[in-house]
Amino acid sequence: MDKKRLNLHPGSKGWMNKYLELVEKREISVQIMHPDGWSTDAFVHAVLGKTGINFGFPSSLLFARELDESRWTTEEKLKLLLFEAHLFIYLNHTSSKPFDREEFKNTLLEFYKDHKPGSLSRMLKYVIKESKSERLETILANRVNIKLGLLDSMSWIKYVHNVFVYLDVILFHEELSGRSSSSSQEYDELAMNALNAISLASSSDGVIEAKERTMFKVFLASANMSESSRSDAEKRFKRGASFTDFTELLQKSELSKRFLIDLSCLVIFSNHDAVSEERKFLIDLTKHMGFGENELNEALALTEQFILNNHEKVPFLSDSSSLEKLYGSLSKRWIKVLGRNKDKLATELKESKELVALIRKSATTELTKEEKEAVKEQFKDIVKTMPSLAIFLLPGGAVLLPLVLKIIPDLVPSAFRDNKLEE
Repeated sequence: MDKKRLNLHPGSKGWMNKYLELVEKREISVQIMHPDGWSTDAFVHAVLGKTGINFGFPSSLLFARELDESRWTTEEKLKLLLFEAHLFIYLNHTSSKPFDREEFKNTLLEFYKDHKPGSLSRMLKYVIKESKSERLETILANRVNIKLGLLDSMSWIKYVHNVFVYLDVILFHEELSGRSSSSSQEYDELAMNALNAISLASSSDGVIEAKERTMFKVFLASANMSESSRSDAEKRFKRGASFTDFTELLQKSELSKRFLIDLSCLVIFSNHDAVSEERKFLIDLTKHMGFGENELNEALALTEQFILNNHEKVPFLSDSSSLEKLYGSLSKRWIKVLGRNKDKLATELKESKELVALIRKSATTELTKEEKEAVKEQFKDIVKTMPSLAIFLLPGGAVLLPLVLKIIPDLVPSAFRDNKLEE
């Protein structure tokens, strides 16, 4: 029997208090498990990257997966996801003490009081008589809203809505980390850096296609910047950008740098297959941001998984031949990741005969729901000992299991020989 769905509507007044009440009643779990060996920024990026918020699309909620979303609009789901992302950031920074809902709301209000790009400062003047929760509901609705104008007729672009809501999350994280002094000023600068990365990715193969031009316009519409900043961004897109256009602010924020790599991957893979020049650009961009192969592989895996998981909801991602290419690319990437741990993986598998039996069965027969759950739980126990595989412990990590089950038998065949298991 399916678990009863919880009712909450983010389009109605009072949704925030109801959400927090469900948290206090433990009907919504906000427990966070931080894998060993991961920095806070890397952990935050991986967890939030699974939700789609870094791409401006609510692929999945972070905590409240038991809520009934059937009557929600995409904007409403994105608004709730933005709220959950802020809650996740807050919980990460206050993990040593019990959760206090009023303190959380006060902290978030203080953040948005300083963070006033565009019309937000004017909006706050009119809602001053509202309660804290109502004020935050209004603010979050304003942050998610985007007016696309003529772009409304292009159905494929509707999935982004406001891709830059993730900048709010980054800045909230930076402020709680003590690395941000002026959120409103830094928003403008981070948005410009992100638009610069999009410009670079669009022209990385020497040709800016019509789809890339339209995507840039949507990203620009999402950026709550001044008209002069918008104009500068458009000029840079037309004349060409360079790495020297990135500002020093990026060096303060690992999360921002990872976000720019994610956006660049999305722009390039919106055409589904990266040519050699585009792949070289991604490698060069990653190095410029101070990262290595592991960080680029994580960004590529998150982007490819986002496209594969959402291609039915996003019309321009629905080409089957291109999806096969992406699936093949993702397979190669995880063969490499698992390959680095194959000796440890083989040792762990030899100690789990039930898991090996289920993996062997999955190669020829569809597993039952109960068997899939057993595989997921046992595999989670194994990867806890391998930090590089900790992505499976994150929300949505189980989506990768069918792929992994196909890879493991060829990667660590010794673990599947009966005589080895008997030993």
